[in-house]
Amino acid sequence: MNKTLIRLADRRERLVEQVAAQRVQLAQSIEPWRIPLARADQGLAALRYIKRHPAWLVGGGLLLATLQPGRFGIWLQRGWVAWQVMHQLRGK
Repeated sequence: MNKTLIRLADRRERLVEQVAAQRVQLAQSIEPWRIPLARADQGLAALRYIKRHPAWLVGGGLLLATLQPGRFGIWLQRGWVAWQVMHQLRGK
C-alpha cells in the first residue's frame, strides 16, 4: 500500500475512535437534561394543541364558571377581555 494511504487509514481510525469517545461523553453530559427537556417538549405540544383547538379552552372555562360562578366568574371576564384585546391587536 501507498504510504499516504496507510497514513490516511491510521488517521481515520484515530478520528473514528475520538468521535466514539466524544459521543459517550456527550451522552453522559446530556443525561441530566433528558427529563426536563422531555417535559418542556410535552408542554410545547400542549400549547400547540390549545392553539389549534381554542374552543376546548373556552369550553373548560365556561364549565368552571357554571360550577362555581362567584369564584371563576371574575377570571372568566378577565380572560374574555384579554381574548378580545388579543384578537383586536392581531387584526390591526
